[in-house]
Formats: sequence, structure tokens, C-alpha cells
Amino acid sequence: MKTRLLGPSHLEVSAVGLGCMSMNFGYGRPSPEKDMIELIHEAVDLGVTLFDTAESYGPFTNEELVGRALEGLRDRVSIATKCGISFAADGNLILDARPGTIRRSLEGSLRRLRTDHVDIYYLHRFDPKVPIEEVAGAMAEFIAEGKIRGWGLSEVGPETVARAQSVCPLTAVENEYSIVIRESEHRLFDVLEKFGIGFVPYSPLARGFLTGTIKEGLKLVETDFRRNLPLFEDKNIAAHRKLLDFIGELAADRNATPAQIALAWVLAQRPWIVPIPGTTKPHRLRENIGAVEIEFTADEMAEFNRRLDELPITCPRYNDRFVEMTAP
Repeated sequence: MKTRLLGPSHLEVSAVGLGCMSMNFGYGRPSPEKDMIELIHEAVDLGVTLFDTAESYGPFTNEELVGRALEGLRDRVSIATKCGISFAADGNLILDARPGTIRRSLEGSLRRLRTDHVDIYYLHRFDPKVPIEEVAGAMAEFIAEGKIRGWGLSEVGPETVARAQSVCPLTAVENEYSIVIRESEHRLFDVLEKFGIGFVPYSPLARGFLTGTIKEGLKLVETDFRRNLPLFEDKNIAAHRKLLDFIGELAADRNATPAQIALAWVLAQRPWIVPIPGTTKPHRLRENIGAVEIEFTADEMAEFNRRLDELPITCPRYNDRFVEMTAP
């Protein structure tokens, strides 16, 4: 497995990590715990060293799963988890980034993860009621206490990053980013480059949209979050068929899969990017890891991006039920 470095402390992790949320939260029925523990063990055996979870996934049950799976393997892996949000009954987010709250969250996460430290501790979403400088100050205290090795922010822009960085240097930012969702490259990459901050894209396969398996007539179970996303409506699947076909053609030319092409594109954008695709299937795990072997020349990438510009995404990221919560 190839590795990459994140942040000023140069945290070395596998070039592709593993997002663990979908194993028992967000995408329908939870997968059998035994199978998911075996999947995480296989990931470790294949060289994956970055595992991503959050206290809000479940809530709590995803951290418990990851803790059980990685017990006895802690010295071989890096664990990232998140604080600062909970879910209301209607599925919307409740934000609370007060230092006392995130300290209690950290203690709970350490207990569930069966570890004495977290490698990256993210504020899951910016809380406008709490200055980000206060959050950064709390994170500096956690680092001094040895409870976290580094910290990060999720769904933020350059202003928030710069303010946080001025108090306590960031290890990484975790935003949604893929061929479909590209806002971060225009708003964020310059400031990350300036400060030497890593970027850990979640949903680098656009929640499965870029895998080549999404077709019109897709039936998602009631508890699958994607039912609330415009991209997965029949009319929008059809509207973006040319994009999916283009990625499929590139995959065929490379003797690869559409998912591998989509992940290889993300990896090619900057050397400090570490995507964390999620899966519940061993063959998809191996497929995703295989993306690290696909490289593009400068000319190939220029042509790739030119074609993407001709095939823009024409639907919004969220519907009216959910509010865009990316901080400035």
C-alpha cells in the first residue's frame, strides 16, 4: 500500500483509508457485526491504516464496532473520529461545539474505541454559536494531554480553516469531494497548501453514484440517506448518464472499474489527499484499494478535466429538507 502524509506532524497513513459509517449507519439495515469486523481486519491486512468513524454514527454504535475490530491492532492503524453534532428526530443536525461538550464526547469516544488516544479528532460541523478559536484551544489541550495526536474540521471553507489554524495547527480537513462535488478544490485547496494541512475527502465515490451500479429505477430502503439526495432521483440519474458513461469508457480503456477511475482522479489532484471510501463488501474494499495503482499523465489529466467540464452536475447537492452546512 502506498502512503501519504497529513498535516504538519506528517501523520503517515495509507493512500486510501476506510470510511466505516456505512457498516451500521446511514445506508439502510446495519450489516452483520461479525462480517464488518472481518472486513476491517482484511483492510488492515491489505495495508489500510486510516479508519474513519464518528460518535454520531448510530449514535455511538459505529465507534463501538471500530473499537472492537481494531482492538489488538491499534499500533498498526490510525483512527479518526468526530464530535460536535447529534441528530434530531427529523434527521437534521443539532450542533454543539462547546469545549466542555467536546471533552465529554472525546472521553466517550476513547472508551468506545478501546484506545487511549485518537489520531485525528474532527469537529464534525462548525457551530456558529461557538467561535472556532475556542474549539481550537480545546483541541490544543487534548493534544497536550496526549488524548489526540492531531485534529481537524469537517465541511469548512478557507476562512474557518485560517482562524482555527492560528490557534492550533490542523492535521486535516474532511469535506465531501469527488468528481461530482468539487467545491473544495476552488475554495479550499490553496489554504490547505499554504498551511500544509491534509485533505480527507468523504464520499469520494459520490455515495456510490460513480461506481457504475446506479441506474434509473433504483430502489433504496427507507433508512438509506440517499433517498434525500437529488442526485439519486431518476431524472437526475438520467440527466448525468453521459458522465457515468464517460467514466465507464475510461475504466474499460484502463482495464479498471469506474470506482477505481473516480478514486484515482481524486488521488491525482494533490499529494496530500487521502480519500476514505466506505464499503460493506470485501470485493469493493479490494477494488477501492486498487485505485492507488492507477496514474494519469499531465496530458491525460488535462483531457480528463476538460471532459468533466463539458459534463457538469446540474442538480443541487441537497433538497429543501436539508440545509447546506459548509462553514465559510
